[in-house]
Amino acid sequence: MREDFCERVEQLIIANKELKFQNEEKDKKVAELISTNKAQGEFFVNISHEIKTPLNVIFSTAQLFDMYCKNGLLNDKKASVVKYIAAIKQNSYRLSKLINNIVDISKIEAGFFKLNLSNNNIVKVVEEIVMSVTTLTDSKGLNIIFDTDTEEKIIACDTEKIERIVLNLLSNAIKFSDEGDEIIVDIKDKNEFVDISVKDNGIGIEKEHLDMIFDRFKQVDKSLSRNTEGTGVGLNLVKSIVELHGGSIYVESEFGKGSKFTVKLPSKKVLKENMMYSSNARSEDENIRVEFSDIDL
Repeated sequence: MREDFCERVEQLIIANKELKFQNEEKDKKVAELISTNKAQGEFFVNISHEIKTPLNVIFSTAQLFDMYCKNGLLNDKKASVVKYIAAIKQNSYRLSKLINNIVDISKIEAGFFKLNLSNNNIVKVVEEIVMSVTTLTDSKGLNIIFDTDTEEKIIACDTEKIERIVLNLLSNAIKFSDEGDEIIVDIKDKNEFVDISVKDNGIGIEKEHLDMIFDRFKQVDKSLSRNTEGTGVGLNLVKSIVELHGGSIYVESEFGKGSKFTVKLPSKKVLKENMMYSSNARSEDENIRVEFSDIDL
C-alpha cells in the first residue's frame, strides 16, 4: 500500500510539473501573440500615415490647380505649376513604391512571388545599376565608388529583383549621407558565394536597433530617420528577395560613423533559364525614381 501511495504521489508531482510547464508555455505564447498584435497594429498605423502623406500632397495640389483653372491663372502661375506637377509625380512614385512593396511582401508570404532566374554576370549587373545613379549622387555632392575583386562572376539571379535590392540599399545610403560623404559598392568573389556590399559613412544605426532593421513590423526610432518611410517594409522585402535567391543579408553599423549592408548570393547556375519579362516593365529611369521616391530628387 505504501509503495502504491508513494508511486501516486510521484505521478502527481510529475503531472503538476507538466501542467506548470504547459501553463508557462501558454503564457509565453499569449505574451508573444499580444506583442505581435501590438507590432502589427503599429505597422498598420505607420502604413496609413505613409499613404496619407503623399495623398494629401496630391489632393491639395489638385485643389490648387482647380482654383488656378477657375480663375484663369494657369499661365500666370506657370513656374509654380511646374513645381507642383513635380511634387505630384514624386508623391505618386512614393505611393507606388509603398504599395508595390506591400503587395510583393504579401505575395512572398502566400508563396506567389516567383523569381525569373537566368545566368548573368553579377559584376556587370551591379556595376550598371551603380552607374545609373551617378547623376543623382553627383547632384547631391556624394562620391559613389564601385569596386570588385573579379571582372566576371556568372550566377543564377533575377536581374530585375537584383536591381531592386541594390537600388533600395543605395537609396538608404543616400538618405543617411551628407554632402561630401562617400558610398562604396563592393563585390567580392567568395567562391561558393558572392558578396555585394553597400557602405556609407553617414548617420549609422545604434546597436540596439540592428536586430530589428529587417523586421517589417518594427522601425528604428524616428529620431534617427530623415525623410524615410519608417515602415520597415523596404528592407524586409530586400531580405525576403535575397533569401528567395538562397542568400542572406546582414548589416554592420556604428552610430555616427556609417553602415555597411552585405548581401551574400550563392554561386549557382540554372540549366533552364526562365526568361519572362513583364510587358509593363518600367524604364530604368522610372525604376530609380520609384525606389528613390523618399529622397528629395
